Amino acid sequence: MNNGNYEQLIEQITDLVIARLDEDACPTFCRADVERIVDAGASRIGIVLGETATAHDWASLIDHTLLKPEASESDIRKLCDEAAKYGFASVCVNPVWVKKAALFLQGTSIPVCTVIGFPLGATLPDVKAFEARRAIFNGAKEVDMVINVGALKSGDDCAVEDDIRAVAEAAHENKVLCKVIIETALLSDDEKVRACIASRNAGADFVKTSTGFSKGGATVEDVRLMRRTVGRALGVKASGGVKGIDDARKMFEAGATRIGASVGVKIAQEAEGGRPAAVSGSAY
Repeated sequence: MNNGNYEQLIEQITDLVIARLDEDACPTFCRADVERIVDAGASRIGIVLGETATAHDWASLIDHTLLKPEASESDIRKLCDEAAKYGFASVCVNPVWVKKAALFLQGTSIPVCTVIGFPLGATLPDVKAFEARRAIFNGAKEVDMVINVGALKSGDDCAVEDDIRAVAEAAHENKVLCKVIIETALLSDDEKVRACIASRNAGADFVKTSTGFSKGGATVEDVRLMRRTVGRALGVKASGGVKGIDDARKMFEAGATRIGASVGVKIAQEAEGGRPAAVSGSAY
């Protein structure tokens, strides 16, 4: 995005936000806040998702995702074709498919997102940083890393923060977004808050609820708690268990600015009033 378009986007979002917000409820909202939200990917924020929102409006908030281990090249090509057709925020694939996905999406504006230390988060920080750099070299423009859940459970928040920072620095040196998966299904509310604080302190751009490979996915309550914790400083991505437009709307109302789902086509079709595509499996 060039400077002129960036400035225009800032002004448009500022106007929309100010028009929608109650000044008594949020008297300190300013241009700097909007700039930070835009930097976190919020040209897609939910303020546009009113009754007149189009299928493209909804699609632009969704990371169209395929992380199943059995995914084939033809599956990845289909994912990318759907992303180009509907205008999804990104495609999210395993690192082994980043180069192919970038090739399939060449000539479109759809970025490739990938996952780091996935799905357990139990990889060493320097290995996660290398994985991120290699994926970025192959064409990734966004990386979603899994935290060291065991360190968080052990009370070692410094280790968690250092782990996140290693990937965030690898991402930011290449102007790539870093999202941090905290795996909410495994955490107490106190641990969720600590994970979000560590993510913010380490310089992440987003906090994200789930891998979709644990015992639960995103909940409205978790998204609301994460938004309260990070404030406007970071984006919030809800992933796992989002099965349609009703779920997506609830997540955005709770404070999410991005959705990770394999049912993006279904959501877009529901948004335009079409017949939803058949869907099997979980949202990740």
